[in-house]
Amino acid sequence: MKSRPRIGEVGELSIPTDMKHAMEFYGDGMPAVVSTPNIIQFLERTARHLLAPHLEADERSVGLEIDIRHLAPTLVGQTIHCHAQVISVDGSKVQFQIEARDAHEVIVRGLHKRAVIRTESFTRKVRAKGG
Repeated sequence: MKSRPRIGEVGELSIPTDMKHAMEFYGDGMPAVVSTPNIIQFLERTARHLLAPHLEADERSVGLEIDIRHLAPTLVGQTIHCHAQVISVDGSKVQFQIEARDAHEVIVRGLHKRAVIRTESFTRKVRAKGG
């Protein structure tokens, strides 16, 4: 890392949703709501964007852990506002407190950990697995 993220540093993204973000079993009386995996993706993207300015050109961050509670549904078509705040930095590992809101309430809250990796080393490991 070219610079260490500060404890308390915050990243935010607002992401409009559409039908590609709906849970796969909507219909049959179920409204089209944003799926948990899509909200996780939005939160990971928010943390990744927060870390990006701290990385060298040959570094990226990858998710290691996520521990969330999905508290409320969000209708497809609404914008989800994501918030990630750095709560610890341990070498190449950074932990975030994460939260997602829609226009009405907090919909997801939890913790997320990312590791900073060198792209060349990561690519070598993936290729060794046949990728």
